[in-house]
Amino acid sequence: MKVNLSWLRTTFWLVGSMVYPHISGAQDETNKIESATLEQVVAYALKHQPGVQQAEINQEIVNQVVKGKLADWYPQISFNYNYQRFIDLQSSVIGGEVIRFGVNNTSSAQLTATQSLFNRDVLLASNTASTVRLQAEQGTQQAKIQMVVNVSKAFYDLLATQKQIEVSEESVIRLESSLKDARSRYEAGVADKTDYQRATIALGNAQAAYKANQELLGYKQQNLKTLMGYPLEEELPIAYDVDMMENEILLDTSEQMNPVNHIDFRLLQTQRELQEANVKYNQWAFLPSLSAFGAYNLNYQNDNFGELYNTSYPYSYVGATLSLPLFQGGKRLSKIQEQKWTSDRLDVGIADLKNKLDTEYDRALAAYKSNLYSYLAQKQNVELAQEVYDIIQLQYQSGVKTYLDVTIAETDLRTTRINYFNALYQVLASKIDVNRALGTINY
Repeated sequence: MKVNLSWLRTTFWLVGSMVYPHISGAQDETNKIESATLEQVVAYALKHQPGVQQAEINQEIVNQVVKGKLADWYPQISFNYNYQRFIDLQSSVIGGEVIRFGVNNTSSAQLTATQSLFNRDVLLASNTASTVRLQAEQGTQQAKIQMVVNVSKAFYDLLATQKQIEVSEESVIRLESSLKDARSRYEAGVADKTDYQRATIALGNAQAAYKANQELLGYKQQNLKTLMGYPLEEELPIAYDVDMMENEILLDTSEQMNPVNHIDFRLLQTQRELQEANVKYNQWAFLPSLSAFGAYNLNYQNDNFGELYNTSYPYSYVGATLSLPLFQGGKRLSKIQEQKWTSDRLDVGIADLKNKLDTEYDRALAAYKSNLYSYLAQKQNVELAQEVYDIIQLQYQSGVKTYLDVTIAETDLRTTRINYFNALYQVLASKIDVNRALGTINY
């Protein structure tokens, strides 16, 4: 049968052209965010952030290690095969004569089985399996919580810079209009040269702030992408609703901090529980270990290799092994004391962590309240600054106010608007710190 290669190439090209866009589109959908709200950013980071992925992988590694340790409770079965060819048979002199022993070809097959009946290593594994898994799971939770805190703060920091750029851009537009007006008034002889010069200085300052924030914005975008595990070369269009964010700033400041809710405290408690198991493990060193064993063997012997496996000589046996260390120079007692002192150190660490968590909560709550007061004040100032600027601008155009008053009003308006957005994002960031201290962020 003759195959038309040209027809095959055309068919594969058509099929590929139809399938590939769907594949690439699915990849783009996976790797891109069309509208990056905070919820979408956090959800993406939970799946793609390297630190979280490493914690999840570590959890899987721990699960496999635990399975491997528990497998020692099952019977351990092995098979061994051996073949040996004697070049020269072993000989011995008996009654003055040289007597050779054995046959030229020997072979054996052995099936053995052992079963641990009591062993402190496997006993420790079975007693701590669930706790070790819990510790790994808590480590993953800790990584996720810290990631959420870092990503959320970076998101708000990026938003603050974006709003500063927007405010500076609007200020530049107003100042360009003011500069044009001041120059016209100067050329018409209505105003002196200082108004035109002040307008030029104010415009230069606003443009400098605009450019500086633009440069800073690029770094903050890359920083957020890195924290998310987002491709650096892809665009990340930030989406936000200021009104919705304002509705999220409130927090119940009367809620009491319970250390048990904090992931760091729970991790330390789990570590303390595992340490108690270590103390028992070293106390078990005075107990014997007991195991049962059995084997079935097939032996083959023949001078002729072709007839080696014609006849077998089987034998089998079972037994038990009891091992009891009698004296080790006080090593076991020292190990027990070492683990007890380690437990005491963890107890001190738990008490110290409680104090640190209380202090962390007090600091986070104080920062939240301070930022909240600042936000409320700045929100009111924005309305006043806008009203003052509009009035002074009209008065300047009517010849009542000087351009210096316009410059001051413009500076106040720009400053209060920037301070307002900074205060909004700072109070949201400090709210995250309070929730982190309370232990209410859980994933």
